[in-house]
Amino acid sequence: MKTKLIMVEGLPGFGKSTTSRMIHAILSEHNIESRLVMEGDTDHPADYEGTACLTEEEFGQLLEVASPFKEIWIERAVKKGSWNLLPYQKLKNEYGASFPDDLYHSLAKKDIYELPLDLNRWLITDRWEAFAEQALHEPTVAIFECCFIQNPVTVGMVKHDAPEDQVTDYVLGLEKAVLPLNPLLFYIEQNDLEYAFCKAIRERPEAWSTGFAHYYTGQGYGKHHGLEGVEGTLQVLEARRELEHRILDKLGLNKELINNSLYDQETYRTMLIDKLKRHGIIP
Repeated sequence: MKTKLIMVEGLPGFGKSTTSRMIHAILSEHNIESRLVMEGDTDHPADYEGTACLTEEEFGQLLEVASPFKEIWIERAVKKGSWNLLPYQKLKNEYGASFPDDLYHSLAKKDIYELPLDLNRWLITDRWEAFAEQALHEPTVAIFECCFIQNPVTVGMVKHDAPEDQVTDYVLGLEKAVLPLNPLLFYIEQNDLEYAFCKAIRERPEAWSTGFAHYYTGQGYGKHHGLEGVEGTLQVLEARRELEHRILDKLGLNKELINNSLYDQETYRTMLIDKLKRHGIIP
C-alpha cells in the first residue's frame, strides 16, 4: 500500500525542521496531498503537546479555583480512563493574558511528559494507535518532525534514566501502531555532533539553550552521571544518539539514514527526492 506517514528524526540542530519542510514541498510539487506536523504543534494528531493529565480529584479542584474558565475546562477536557486531559498550552495561546500565569504553571507540572514513564507510555501509545486507525482511511500523507523516536527516548532515557529495554520497547510499541500506514522514517545524521549543536545554540534564543541544558543535565541520565553545562549536555546527546542507533537497528519499518553535514540545501534536496522515489512515494 501507499505510504501514509513520513517521520523525520535526529538530534537537535541536525536539520529535522528543514528536512520536514523540504519533504512537504517536494510532495506538494508532485500534487501529493500531505500534512506537515512540526514539533510543538498543539494540534498534533499522534502526540500530546502542552496537555495536562489530571485525576478526578485534581480536575475537581481545578474547577473550584478557576471559576471564570469552569465551562471551558469541562468542554475542552478529554476523558481517558480515569484521567482528564486538558490542552493547557492551546488554551493559553487562545486566551493569552486572561489565562493566569500561575494556573498555567500549575498545569504544566501535570503535563503528560512530566508523568511517570509507564503512564506516559500508555497515554502516548494509545494516542498513536488512534491516529493510525484514522489515518489509514485518509488520502493525506502525514509528515511528522520528530516525536516517534525523540520523545520516547527523551522522556525515557534523559528524564527518567530508564533501562534501555524499556525505552526501546516504548518505540517498538509505536512502530507496531503505525505499521499499517507503511511508514517511512528519515533519520538525519551529522558527522560532528558538537559543531551541529553549538550551531543550534548560536541560532536560537538563549532561553532555548539554557532550558535544554537544564533538562538534559538536571535530571535522569545527566544527573545520574554528574554531567553539567554544554559539555555535559553534549555527553548526554552522544549517549542518546548511540541509543537511537541501537533502536533503529531493531525497527523493521522502512528507514533511510541521511547525512546533512554539508548544509548544502540543493544537494540535500536531491538526496531526499532520490529516496522518496526509491520508496515509491513520488514518481
